[in-house]
Amino acid sequence: MEKIVFDSGVKEYQINDNGVLRFNPSDPNVYARFFDAAEQIQQIEKDLVAKGESLNNAENSGEAAIRLMQEADTKVKEILSDVFGEGNDFDELLGGVNLLAVAGNDERVITNLMQALLPIIEEGAQKCADQRVGDAVQLAQKNRAQRRAQK
Repeated sequence: MEKIVFDSGVKEYQINDNGVLRFNPSDPNVYARFFDAAEQIQQIEKDLVAKGESLNNAENSGEAAIRLMQEADTKVKEILSDVFGEGNDFDELLGGVNLLAVAGNDERVITNLMQALLPIIEEGAQKCADQRVGDAVQLAQKNRAQRRAQK
């Protein structure tokens, strides 16, 4: 079998000491999926809180709360895999940590992760936008030169 190898813009990012996240930060599809995911994750968090509040008076609420957290974690990790590609196993990348757990800074782990990724995503989107602007300028200059040559 022959192999085709080309630069797809994929970069690698070490996530803490657990694994490597691979994606193209200047891919506009990643940018769109990232911000869609942020909204979906916020909804999962709201649902988790609402369901958790309804458990306060129930028997075995501790076990039920843990199950809710596990379900939410699975959903969030699936969303992130959709954003960055199926080859990125977020359970492995985060050493099995539940993304809805609270970190040392009193923020959810998912909040810290999204905040860490945001500047990379924004920089990549800017690079893509700059490239498109540069391409448009080059095309305009080429068209102008062709019109001048025709005169």
